[in-house]
Amino acid sequence: ADVAQGRIVQSLANEGGLSSTLWAGPETISRAMKSGEHPIQGTRRNGPISLKLGFSGEDYGYAIDVGLPVQERPPVPSLFLKDPEIKAESLWVGQTLGRANEIAARRGPGVRVKDSEGSWKQASVNMTSGDSMMTHGSDPYDGIELLILRETMRNWRFYDHLRTDRDAPSRFPQVGTRTPVLASDGSDFCAALQTIIEIGDAPALEASIEDAFPKSTIEIFDNNGYFELEMRQHGLLRPLKSAELSDGTLRYLLLLAALHSPRPPKLMILNEPETSLHPDLLEPLGRLVAAACKHCQIIVVTHSNLLAEAISQQAPSKMIALQKEFGETRIVDNDEPIWKWPER
Repeated sequence: ADVAQGRIVQSLANEGGLSSTLWAGPETISRAMKSGEHPIQGTRRNGPISLKLGFSGEDYGYAIDVGLPVQERPPVPSLFLKDPEIKAESLWVGQTLGRANEIAARRGPGVRVKDSEGSWKQASVNMTSGDSMMTHGSDPYDGIELLILRETMRNWRFYDHLRTDRDAPSRFPQVGTRTPVLASDGSDFCAALQTIIEIGDAPALEASIEDAFPKSTIEIFDNNGYFELEMRQHGLLRPLKSAELSDGTLRYLLLLAALHSPRPPKLMILNEPETSLHPDLLEPLGRLVAAACKHCQIIVVTHSNLLAEAISQQAPSKMIALQKEFGETRIVDNDEPIWKWPER
């Protein structure tokens, strides 16, 4: 998604650099290594260092190949010689890259796009190594497909850092403005919940709260422009503010704000949403995700079999199981998709 924001190099830097994303084991694990006859050790590398990312759908597919720069003596000394660079990019129609359906391609600094008549046109010959054709090659005329896909990728939503710790922004009053999209860290969830109440599906939100917390209600208060949440729970004599809620209760309210968004994205990713949740909340969370996936595609990464089963029972879904073997994370009992990477 950061490719569409022109932040591929910065995104990799935030993860610890390109080297931190690469496979840490040997290039190949032989049968003798797996049987224990020989120790697992590295050998001479045959392939280039490469990080390949890609996806496809019913309309478009996209892939990018990121590697290390060729080590040459620069004319001017530089401390940025380890910055990754984009080696190749490709945009195509349909699910699998082919010679006939490719509509934009980048090899090194050169970018070509197909015009409205299907002829290749040179869009750039001096693209810098860290700039993507998604941001520098899209235009409303010859690069309309790049423009469409770029905006689609920018619309993706990721929730993998919803904070519930003592110092989390969601535990304190927040400046309230209309917020149809919850921030990735949940820092504006009071405003997001109030937006759902005013312009979203308020009855569905109330039903989800009742499903997870029977006989409980929430209310957002405005204190000189700062919004604060209070939650009334059955059996308690006074409402609890955000700062008093348990980590699990607060996380569930954050998930409610994300999944009841009045502006659903095309793709939403939830990473380990079960963290800190009481086991009794997993089935309601499964129903919540199942209801939200009627409006967008949702990918849930979870360690909870109970949550995975709850989702699959409520909505048409595909479960992909992962297992680790010799340090490698692999897909269990699933055929690999038909796929082809762009050549450098």
